[in-house]
Amino acid sequence: MDDRDHRNLGVQLKLWHLQEDAPGMVFWHPRGHAIYRVLEDYVRRKMRRAGYAEVRTPQLLPQALWARSGHWDKFGEHMFRLDDGDAAMALKPMSCPCHVQIFNKGLRSWRELPIRYAEFGACHRNEPSGSLHGIMRTRAFEQDDAHVFCCEEDVEREVACFIALLGEVYRELGFPDYEVALSTRPALRAGDDATWDWSEAKLGDAARQCGLVPRISPGEGAFYGPKLEFSLRDRLGRSWQCGTVQLDGVLPERLDASYIAPDGSRARPLMIHHAIFGSLGRMIAILLEHHGGVLPFWLSPEQVAVAPISKEQAGYGAEVLAAFEDAGIRAVAYDGADTLSRRIVAAREMAVPVMAVVGGREMRDRRVSLRERDGAQADVPLAEAVSRLQARARPDAIDPRAATA
Repeated sequence: MDDRDHRNLGVQLKLWHLQEDAPGMVFWHPRGHAIYRVLEDYVRRKMRRAGYAEVRTPQLLPQALWARSGHWDKFGEHMFRLDDGDAAMALKPMSCPCHVQIFNKGLRSWRELPIRYAEFGACHRNEPSGSLHGIMRTRAFEQDDAHVFCCEEDVEREVACFIALLGEVYRELGFPDYEVALSTRPALRAGDDATWDWSEAKLGDAARQCGLVPRISPGEGAFYGPKLEFSLRDRLGRSWQCGTVQLDGVLPERLDASYIAPDGSRARPLMIHHAIFGSLGRMIAILLEHHGGVLPFWLSPEQVAVAPISKEQAGYGAEVLAAFEDAGIRAVAYDGADTLSRRIVAAREMAVPVMAVVGGREMRDRRVSLRERDGAQADVPLAEAVSRLQARARPDAIDPRAATA
């Protein structure tokens, strides 16, 4: 494995581990889980502002539900099954049928549409052992899953809004360039040709409305509808398929979703499936390889390492640490018995972006010596140090010292 391989970086930076007796299952360590939560909360805020209500659905569901949705025929061999003697159950490989169950509770009106649900859905897929690859392809993972229930006239606007949101997220993560493919009807599919013609046209129109020209991937659509697939490009020029948006008229029919139309009749909603990351673990792996393990300040698991020069400054060091933490900055104490130079090396090995060194002069004047990983230094009052780092902690902040390797 090379130095940029996420499997190597995960061990080196103490982020997670995998073990042979739990293939495809990730053990997230504190530093890795910190990145995980930062990304999760980041997307959560984006989705909430975009009008999505977050939900939570079961992981274990009846086989009968998956059979009605069509997923059992399509994915059954890759689902983890449980038969307790009374009913066959399966761990969910995706959340879409569950969101239909929520939509179906209560009588829906056309005035409520579009209804938008989002979930960080814990999913399981019994992938072949030979296809597993670090945390990029696992058997247990979490999707940033979302579904929109809407009318035909809402489709193009909803898809275009999602594409704009996806582009914003990718830019803030450091991927200004991405590609899009329109995956069209597969040979084995549900629905008639007229519906597929309309659905493919709507997705293509929404992409072009956002200034994108999708390439066509013939026959690569889902069994229930076409999809747009988004691939971002990293610093090494590699392409990674991550986001997707899919248009579906099949699942609402199979699971009997309906709403009251303006004329009082029952009508079927259309369902838009989408995800920005696809898998949070996979996105973390891509980000680590893209940045060579040196993540931007806002994404770093530990943003500041506070290092008192000697024991005499330990009390002030604790005060500095508390000031950073109170400001929402992820800070950690490097106050061991090693020399300052060794502690600085240790922090750099963990890719901590900033060292906050406090000695006798800093304690006397209530200042902090900020040392960047590129060697730059600044001696500033504690309050200014807090405000400087707070400004860099936003995802949309331009970090002047972000890694360019």
